Order: sequence, then C-alpha cells, then structure tokens
Amino acid sequence: MAAFDYTVSRRRFIEAMGLVAGAGVFGLTGCGESKRAGDVGSAGGGKGADTLTYAQGADPRGLDPAFVDDGESAKVIVNIYDTLLNYDEGSCDLKPGLAREYDVSDDGLTYTFTLQEGVKFHDGTDCDAEAVKASIERQLEPARTEDMPYASFVYGSKDAGNGIASIDAKDATTLVITLRAASTPFLKNMAMALAAPVVAPSAFESGEANEKPVGSGPYKFVSWTKGDSVVLEANEDYWDKDNKPQTKNVIFRIIAENASRVTALNNGEVDMIDGIDASVVKTITDAGNKLFQEDGMNINYLAFRNDTGVFSDLAARKAFVKAVNVEEMVKSLYGDYASPATSVMPTWMAPYAEGVKQTAYDPEAAKKEFAELGITSCTMLTYTNVRPYNSIGGQPLAEAIQGYLADAGVEMEIISYDWTTYQTKVDTDAFDCCLYGWVGDNGDPDNFMNLLADENVSMNVGRYRSDAYKALIAQGLTLPEGDERDQVYLKCEQMVADESPWMLISHAQTLAGYNPKVKGFSIHPTGVVHLAGVTKTA
Repeated sequence: MAAFDYTVSRRRFIEAMGLVAGAGVFGLTGCGESKRAGDVGSAGGGKGADTLTYAQGADPRGLDPAFVDDGESAKVIVNIYDTLLNYDEGSCDLKPGLAREYDVSDDGLTYTFTLQEGVKFHDGTDCDAEAVKASIERQLEPARTEDMPYASFVYGSKDAGNGIASIDAKDATTLVITLRAASTPFLKNMAMALAAPVVAPSAFESGEANEKPVGSGPYKFVSWTKGDSVVLEANEDYWDKDNKPQTKNVIFRIIAENASRVTALNNGEVDMIDGIDASVVKTITDAGNKLFQEDGMNINYLAFRNDTGVFSDLAARKAFVKAVNVEEMVKSLYGDYASPATSVMPTWMAPYAEGVKQTAYDPEAAKKEFAELGITSCTMLTYTNVRPYNSIGGQPLAEAIQGYLADAGVEMEIISYDWTTYQTKVDTDAFDCCLYGWVGDNGDPDNFMNLLADENVSMNVGRYRSDAYKALIAQGLTLPEGDERDQVYLKCEQMVADESPWMLISHAQTLAGYNPKVKGFSIHPTGVVHLAGVTKTA
C-alpha cells in the first residue's frame, strides 16, 4: 500500500511518483481540512458576500477542456468540472478526485480506478465510469480531431507508442485504463486542467459543451457574454462535502487592459485580478488591497520558425540569441518579479538544469554573423494581452527585442493580435519568430520538455523536429523518478541550448491583486484559480 503525504511544502512540485507497483490508495488522514478551508473558517462570523468577481485579461477560447489549450479557459474550467485525480493546494502532489483510489499493475501498464459513488453532472445525468470513459474516449484515436490540442499530450498516440491502448468501464464505479507503455507522468496528467476534466456526454454529444459546459464540479455554468463575462453559480448538490462552494455566485470579468483591471480592483468593482506587473504593485497595495506573490512554474520564450524562413538555419538562430541581452532586458521590463531563464524549466523545479550552457550575449558577433548570412529583416508575431509568464504583454517585449535586433543590423517587423486571434495566427500565418510561453500543467519535467517533441502546432509553435530529441522524450516517459530520469531531461535542456529552437527569456513570479475582505484566495502553481473555498466578508 502506498499513501500520499499531504504535508509537503508548497514548492515540492516534483515529488517522486515513479511507476507505482501494486496498490495506490489515498491516505484518509490527508483529506481533511485544507489551509484554504482554515482560511474560510477564520473569516469569522461576519456576513459573507454572495458574489466573487475575478478579472482576467481575455475571454476563454472555449469551455470544453478537449478543445482549448490556454490559461484563460483553464481558470474557468477548473471550477465547472472534476478530474479523476486532483492536485493538492499549493503543489502538484495528488489527492482524490472522481477516483477515490486506484490500483496499478506490476508492469505499470494497467490502472484500475475506483470512482466515487452517486456523482451527478449538473444536468442530473450520472457521472459514472461509462461517462468518464466517453469523455476520455472522444479524445483517443480514431475519434480524436485536429482541434483537440492537448489530447495527444495527455492521452498519447499509437504512432508514438505511448498513451492509452484501451479503456473499459467494468461497472458504474470501476474504470480500467491500459497503457501502451509505462508512463511516469500518467497519474499527474489525470489531474490536469485541460483535456483531463470530465465533461457530461449529454453536453459534448449535442455539440454545445464549448459554449454551454456541463460538468460535475463545484460551480454550474450560467452564461457567457463574449468580451464581458462568464457567470457561474454554486452547485448546491456538489458531491465533495469537503470542497463545497462557499460563495453563491462567481463572475469572471474580461478586462483586457492592465490599468483598467487595477482601477476596477481599487474601485471595488472586482475582488481579484491577475496579469499585473511591477509597475502597478504599489498602486494596488497603496489602495489597501493585497498582493499574492509566488515563484511561478512557467517559461517565457521566443520561438523561431524552425521549418521555414530565415531562422530555419541554426546559424541565424544563434546570431539572433547573441544579439539580445536577455538579462538586461528582463531586469528592465519585469524588475524583481521575473528572473532571466537559463533553462526551459525553472531551476527550483529542475536543479540539475543549472549547469546548462546557453549561447552568450555577443552583439558584435551577432552583427557580423547576420551580415555574413545576408539577413537584414525578419517578421515577428506577438500577442497584445498580458500572460501569466509575461506580465507586461507581448507588444512591449517584442519592441524591446526589436531594438536589440536593430542594433545588430536587422529590421524586425512586429505583427500583433489579441490573444484569442493570435493563437490561430501562429497556426495559420507565415512568420520568422513569435513570442509564446508555458505554464506547467502538472509539475513533471515531461510537461515542459515534451512541447518540442509535439507534432501539434499549437504546442510546438516553432515546428521544431528532431528524432534524437523525440527519443529522449520517449525514454523519459518510461523511467521512474530519480537520477537516471533527471539525466534524460538534462540532455533535453542542453539540446535546446545547442539547437536554439527557442530563445529563453524569463521565469515569472505569479502575481495577483485581491480585496482584503477576500479569504482563502490563491493561484495554484499550474496557473488556475479554484474558487470553491474562497469567501468575501460583506
């Protein structure tokens, strides 16, 4: 028997899961009152407000987790749906979800999940093993469609020889999943905010789940007014008695501009905001509001177009990296709220990556090499919104890079779009480089490094292709946690440094502002916001 220890510190994101043999059972002693629940209790006997309003910078792309790949969608999704497993508050350690326990075969291939009894979707239909199977099965080959960006990442593919080989509902509370190959991150994938949440078959079979979601989570969907708000209401019949919604209504307000979100918070129009940067921290705190601040699990990067255009040549990519003083730029743009990236993963998450050697800033060499290559211009796509990994938005970052390139003799054209449009444009339009980023989904190294092995353009926007890199990723999936697995991902990190498919920029702190009357608020390391346990005194 293996039980999970829930007393781990906030920053222990990559505790060893390994290929657990035998039975995996969730320890009952770890499922009591969480820190958040304690915060709720400490609110005292004051009358609670019946509505929480959270302001974010962009609309969700959609509300069916099978069809989206962005954080704005995920923040809403996690409040509507349940997953087989959950992450603990403040870490990526696992605890029960729709599955109250699981068993793993000796060969690490067969997972038997025992589900909670009597769970209902918001429309009253049964959230049983057949429903969970159907929610997953639509994302498996051959049912999977090209507009399911996370499906292959979470559930694998036949060609890659990984992921789910078969899934079977033995009875109402028994789900059996058999993998093609052992996978260390598989259990953590089952708790992710995208692809993994369980959607009511009635909703996706009708084709309406992306705009009228039906889950079994703590909040029910009420309405979505594009460009304005998403409204949710408490699920009074929520099955998880330890995580019952404490506030009747939740509103996600869409406020694109940083300054406007800050004004809305300081005026009391909203209760919580994200996407803030160093320049507004004092404005928020001087108004009497609180700052949430934690080391982020993210990477802010520039992706070169590796398959075509001027940066399909390694020498051109190297010249570009030499032209940009990343350390100076990050300090200037983000102050103390981000650090220059020397590896794909934050080094607190992967300390073995500290020794990776990156291409050094060398403006004279860059100018000479660009001239020798005959490169005098290039195009960059960027986004206008702020992102969790880029608190100032894509335009100012692009302009800073543009200045360094100009000094090296290269004129860079910047083409900007709002975030929702941008995610389509990087799939469809020609460009030489683009700004992008990533917030870790599950605390596992594969979740970061696998991006450059993914065939899906929405994940691998630079179209980097390397059989050697893919072989390392495949090896890392099967190895248990430990030194041997760490060495695989260290090799991946060094390949990224050597071949420069990306120019690494920064790792951002997670920042948010909130009203001091709000209790129990936090942003999870994965970037999502669980609001069931959050309250506000009236």
